[in-house]
Amino acid sequence: MTSATSRLDSTSLYSLVDLLRERGIVVLAGAGCSTESGIPDYRGPEGSLRKRKPIQYNEFVRDEATRARYWARSSIGWPRMEDARPNPAHESLARLEADGAITGIITQNVDGLHHKAGSRRVLELHGSLAWVRCLACGDRVARTEFQERLLDANPDWIARVADTDERSAETAPDGDAEVPGAALAAFVVPPCDACGGVLKPDVVFFGENVPAAIVTEAFDMLAEGNVLLVLGSSLTVYSGRRFLYRAWETGIPIGVVNLGPTRADEMALAKVNGRLGEVLPRLMEALLKGTA
Repeated sequence: MTSATSRLDSTSLYSLVDLLRERGIVVLAGAGCSTESGIPDYRGPEGSLRKRKPIQYNEFVRDEATRARYWARSSIGWPRMEDARPNPAHESLARLEADGAITGIITQNVDGLHHKAGSRRVLELHGSLAWVRCLACGDRVARTEFQERLLDANPDWIARVADTDERSAETAPDGDAEVPGAALAAFVVPPCDACGGVLKPDVVFFGENVPAAIVTEAFDMLAEGNVLLVLGSSLTVYSGRRFLYRAWETGIPIGVVNLGPTRADEMALAKVNGRLGEVLPRLMEALLKGTA
């Protein structure tokens, strides 16, 4: 890194600190918060959308074979999601919330890492992979419990996948994993224990709408703050970008930390271009100790 680049980064950080200091910060967090914990991004430079399409809501609901493929692959991807640990970005946000600088986090991520890091007021816009919900009766069960049911119903599944090319079992942000098609034959998906209905991860799939009550709660959280801080999101998807528009319309100042361009760049009063795991610890120190 050149000294000129360092000075530019520091100048950007100073501007962001000045914007955030002594203001109630509402965070809008995207996949960039989790990539340094080993959770892939759909839209980043190495994003999953460049390699294959994620599961679609209508396909999952209508087609039994699609559901079997998803749960077969998810049974491989889930342990990696479950074992993921918060990185310095999550830890810095939890510390800032504990100190009172952050009033709430609206996260587009479904991995639960904000909670693992100790953040308390977290609104999971797209749900959580930690839960599975019945589409018929609404009953919810823990994903860890459902994992046991999946493996009990398919006792030789892990061994069969292990005999295939392990490099193809790549985890996706929705907990899915790429598994060779031949290994998916005859995978059994247990029904809902309560009513026998179809079980779905309690997350918003592509093509599915965020529940209206969650959107309202997120807008209410945004209105409580004095500044919106966008972290690790290009804001390509409207489900998150709507909060950028609301902040702009209501005069809430906007700050951004992201690696690469975002849809917020022209609206932001301050932006730091960089990895969150590197930038947020410095931001935290500056806000808590008065240095940058």
